[in-house]
Formats: sequence, structure tokens, C-alpha cells
Amino acid sequence: METQDLIFNPQDIAETLSGLPANERFLSFLKVPKQYKADVFSHLDPDFQEDTIRKLGNEEVSDILNGMTPDDRTALFEDFPDELIKYSINHLNPQERRIALKLLGYHVDSIARLMTPYYIQIRREWTVKKCFEQIKKVGKKVETMNHLYVVDERNRLIDDIAIGSLLLAEEDTLISEITDDHFVAITTTTTKEEAVSIFEKYDRSALPIVTESGVLVGIVTIDDILDQIAAQNTEDIQKFGGVDALDMPYTQTSWTDMIKKRGTWLVILFFSEMLTASAMGFFEHEIEKAVVLALFVPLIISSGGNSGSQAATLIIRAMALQEIGLKDWWYVMRKEIVSGVFLGGILGIIGFIRIMVWQETGLYDYGEHWIYIAFSIAVSLLLIILWGTLSGSMIPFVLKRFKLDPATSSAPFVATLVDVTGLIIYFTVAGMFLAGKLL
Repeated sequence: METQDLIFNPQDIAETLSGLPANERFLSFLKVPKQYKADVFSHLDPDFQEDTIRKLGNEEVSDILNGMTPDDRTALFEDFPDELIKYSINHLNPQERRIALKLLGYHVDSIARLMTPYYIQIRREWTVKKCFEQIKKVGKKVETMNHLYVVDERNRLIDDIAIGSLLLAEEDTLISEITDDHFVAITTTTTKEEAVSIFEKYDRSALPIVTESGVLVGIVTIDDILDQIAAQNTEDIQKFGGVDALDMPYTQTSWTDMIKKRGTWLVILFFSEMLTASAMGFFEHEIEKAVVLALFVPLIISSGGNSGSQAATLIIRAMALQEIGLKDWWYVMRKEIVSGVFLGGILGIIGFIRIMVWQETGLYDYGEHWIYIAFSIAVSLLLIILWGTLSGSMIPFVLKRFKLDPATSSAPFVATLVDVTGLIIYFTVAGMFLAGKLL
């Protein structure tokens, strides 16, 4: 990588490095100016980061790790093997080591793992002038200065003040005169997923992190939350596709891990689909008497599975956006019943017309009882799509009720469930219409 390439910001440099052949990446990284190295390193791929730490000299490792923001460094350590974490921590200065160990001590899923201890805190009895002096003193290390955090003598958070309020106030104004004692904070035990919802609700670029007793210990900025949102969405999409969530990006996941992640669900779904074969076997005599019924099996079960997948997708996304909760199950059921009846009715009519047109035009002869076959298909479609819609919409509620991730009600899982039950509905309805005729 040539020197002129370094006119870009750290993200651009990291992207350029990641696109280089493996044997050129490390040498190109060494050419990055010292003042950019820590920032560039924060945006490299995890595998590249680990490989770089192992190859760098002790002094360079120390410079990079001490220059990283605490939240980025914690995220880095989460991907490192234990021996490399120990090696890295030993290269931190005493202050950064205390911070790193403290952050690593929080639960891996807690929002505290993403916080930085570098922020600006002030006191109620200070003047605006003293606050600006504090900003000049510690401002170089903080990630954001949009808000200043007011604490009491025990370091408990009592307010946050937008920087704009200080800029518009006179220098001799006391902070107590511009506080309103209203603020939003997140406790250290809050999960990352719950924190995302809080950020979305209050539309803030940063939020303070406090202990259960209200002591201010750090802040979390929106850039880390955006990364968490992307990770959550990726995990949900993978689960909904019938895959265990990948621990690493697709390009960095080994084929053995890929098989493990995908194989489990495929085996479960395979055994579930075996029930479909069992259901077909149970109605073997009906199929022998009316072979024409077998022609519509793919149509019937695919329509039910599609309707179930649609409903599950809509409900899971609505839950993720907190548009609906457990208490809304009855509202959702009523809505999906109406939707299922109308959608099933539409497809049922289309199915009836299709058989009628094929019969009347001679494209296929369904026999003298074609009208009853057409009614069997139409009614079956209505009931199966209604059942698929209800199943797809209610399964996420059931999972959430038992503290499970609704995203695990994957499209393949819902489709498989509706396949089996759909066959039972189909042959039962056909038996009612064709009894004494073809059956």
C-alpha cells in the first residue's frame, strides 16, 4: 500500500488492507503512520487482528492496545483465545489494564461490555466556566461530548446536560441552575439486546451506564449500538433461515463449523418431514382409490407452508421492533384469522377455477366427479392457509412466553409443521366431499 493511499480515514485504510493478499497485509499495516495504527487496527477483520498481534513486536503491541478505545479493545479480546488475551493485557499500562479487566469482568451479554469509562462528568456546584476547564482537561480521550454527566459526592448520576446548554449559558452560571434532574440511564446488568431498544426509544447518540445503586461507571455510544443491531439482525435472519447463528462472519467460518451450524437444523427438519411421509402412508388407501388427489399434494402443502412463513416473518419482526408483545396475542390471532380466511379464500377460488378450466378445455380429465374434487381443493386451501397463518403467528408468542428466542421459529420449521398437519386437513376434507363417489 503506497503512502498516498493514507489520505483516507482509518476505516478506509482498514478496508484497503483487508482487500490485499494475505502475504501483503501485515507489511502494509506496518507502513501505516503510528498515529493511525490503533484506529486502523480497530477496524480490521478479527483474524487479521489476531495474526497481527502475534507478529508485532512488544512495543508496537503496547502502543496499539493502549491507543484503542476501551470498548473496541474489549470486543477484540472477546474474539481472542485465552493465551492471547493474557499476552495482550500484560502489554497494557496500569490504567488501561484496570479498565480492560473491569470490562471483561462483566457478563458477556451485558451492555457494560460495550461501555467506555472515558466521558465528562461534572458537579452541580460547579460553574459553567469550570465545566469548560474540565472539558479541556480530559476531553481528548472521550468519545463524545454531546452530553456532560452530573454526579453527586458519591459519584451517583443525577442528571445529564447537553453541551449546547453550556454554550448558551453565562460562565458564572451554576450547573444546578440549568439541571432538571431528568435523565435516561442503563444499568450495567442490562443485556445488549435490551439496550438496543432503549437507544431506539430515546434516540440518543450516547447513554450513561450506572450500577444498580446509580453510580456512573461509563457511557455507551451509538456506534457500538449500531454494531450490536447489525449483529442481532444477522443472528435473527440466520435463525429464521433454519441455521444456528454463526459465531464468526461467513467468510471466516470454517466448513466444519458451517456443517455443525446447518446440520443440526437439517436433521431436525428431516425427521419432521418424515412425519409428512407417515401422513401420506396413513392415507395410502384414499390415494389408491383417487390417484388424482396426489396431484394436488405439492400445491396444498406448499401454500400452507408459505402462509405460515409469511405470518411468522411479520410477527417476529414486529416483536423485534417492539410493535407487539405477549399481551397482544389475542389481537394478532383475530387479525390473522381474518387474513387467513381471505387469503385462503382467494387461493381456494383460484384452485377451483383452475380445475374447472382444465376440465372444460380438455387439458385434463378429472372424471365425472370433478366438481367435488374442485370443492375439496378449494376448501382445503382455505382451511390450510388459515391454519398456516395461525400457526406462523402464534408460535413466536409461545416461544417468547417460555423465554425462548422467537426467531428460532424458522421458516423451515413452520413450513414443516404445516406440511404434516396440512395433509391431514386435505385428506379429511377430500374424504368428506368424495365419500361414496371416488372414496
